Amino acid sequence: MHTNSHINPVIIASENGRAGAIAGMELLHRGGSAMDAAELAARVTEDDPEEHSVGFSGLPNLLGQVELDASLMNGRTLESGAVAGVQDYGNVISLARKVMEELPHVLLMGRGAERFAGEMGQKPADQRSFASLERWRKRFEETGVELTGEELRHLVTRLTVPMHLRDRVPHGTVNFLVRDSHGDLASAVSTSGLGWKYPGRVGDSPIIGAGNYCDNRYGAVACTGSGELAIRVSTARSLILYMKMGMDLAAAGQECLAEIEQLSPRPGQYMNIVAMTPDGQHAGFSTTAGKRYLYYTGEMAEPQMGERMTSEPV
Repeated sequence: MHTNSHINPVIIASENGRAGAIAGMELLHRGGSAMDAAELAARVTEDDPEEHSVGFSGLPNLLGQVELDASLMNGRTLESGAVAGVQDYGNVISLARKVMEELPHVLLMGRGAERFAGEMGQKPADQRSFASLERWRKRFEETGVELTGEELRHLVTRLTVPMHLRDRVPHGTVNFLVRDSHGDLASAVSTSGLGWKYPGRVGDSPIIGAGNYCDNRYGAVACTGSGELAIRVSTARSLILYMKMGMDLAAAGQECLAEIEQLSPRPGQYMNIVAMTPDGQHAGFSTTAGKRYLYYTGEMAEPQMGERMTSEPV
């Protein structure tokens, strides 16, 4: 950990992280740690009923159930905590932190994570909202699909492939990369996952190394989009390793985009990445043009948006 107490705090986030970033920066200005700020920022997003890709009111799976995933990583110690497939409990980012602090594990899933939430004093809370269930019903109406005895594996393919290439399947995740005034880094990722997913599907968000990675020595990285892509090539850890091996931030991000493109993504699949170096440099990357990300330093009055870089032509 750095001893300089005058390091400028920084928060990098996905585009939907504005309210969380503001809350996190207020905490950093009061001397809060990167871990505390990352957790708080994610909680704010999880609690927002208008954010249908994270936490309460998140996108349901095929059966209309909201299943939540999250992970948190400490850049100074490389300690990590994660949960996946959590139903009927909110604030899964805080549950992920409890996994890191209270158990000799990194990842809990499903019933075990829900049991642990109860042991940690969390009260059960239905994460479905009227709005999220209406979006679920509307998707079935749009595609003419009926939830009958037909095997779910056929339904999930029909519902998660866009009817038009411009009609992207709902994905959703929030990313926060944080540097505090001591120079410590932390990263937080929370999501309700792919809309209309097969029950039990887990994306990259709770997978350390795929959707989230943080190391004080080299930087922090988090992903949103089609988690299957990031899992297949370990995107978050790969970007960190490329910087460890000497690439600058932009080159490392471009290399990760190239790896994603080599997977020949299905129609509607895409990947967004945010990254930050220990000295506060930051960048966003995307396989889709026109995507943005949020950045907020301790000297700024409010968060700003930056353009994500896309793959360079070969």
